[in-house]
Amino acid sequence: MIQRSKQFLIDDLSIKESWRLFKIMSEIVDGFENLSDIGPAVSMFGSARTKPEDPLYQQTVKLSKALSEAGYSIITGGGPGLMEAGNKGAYENGGESIGLHIHLPMEQHNNPYLNIRSDFRYFFIRKLMFIKYAMAYVALPGGYGTLDELSEALVLIQTHRIKPFPIVMFGVDYWSGLIDWFKKQLISNAFCKEEDLDLFILTDEIDEVVNHIKKHVII
Repeated sequence: MIQRSKQFLIDDLSIKESWRLFKIMSEIVDGFENLSDIGPAVSMFGSARTKPEDPLYQQTVKLSKALSEAGYSIITGGGPGLMEAGNKGAYENGGESIGLHIHLPMEQHNNPYLNIRSDFRYFFIRKLMFIKYAMAYVALPGGYGTLDELSEALVLIQTHRIKPFPIVMFGVDYWSGLIDWFKKQLISNAFCKEEDLDLFILTDEIDEVVNHIKKHVII
């Protein structure tokens, strides 16, 4: 009886894993279908907790608008805060505004400035879409999620798993401490090479962001 119970448990787990695989495949296919026709895009990441009255929110709207005017579609996580600001700049400029919405138990709801939306339950599939359909990344001040997306892009380029593309860390005061840590710990301990610091730029200037991306991503 115990042996039969174990077998039923194994079979049940096997069925659940098979259905999970189909869900994963379905989500990938949906993502490809929703995003396959978008134009050259820039993925923007940043905190979901930044309020519209925050100067950083307003600056992000201006940055997104400038990128949209330069001909780039804007991809964000589709949520509130700086994601909303990124979508808002493109949307109000008449550009393509894309949100890759993740289902979370708290905090995350889609913003109203989207003309293309794709929904995800799995973070790793959402990250795949950010990488696959972006020609540049802009990392705005944010938390663990922003650090995760930034690190993902850096390691994929560093290890030659994807072709290099522009990565911008926007916000000198915010990111300088992290870059100092890169130099003090990663470079000095030979965990990274000096040239790995060339994988990104750090700036506060909207024009510098746009010009840097235009220099490497010609449309």
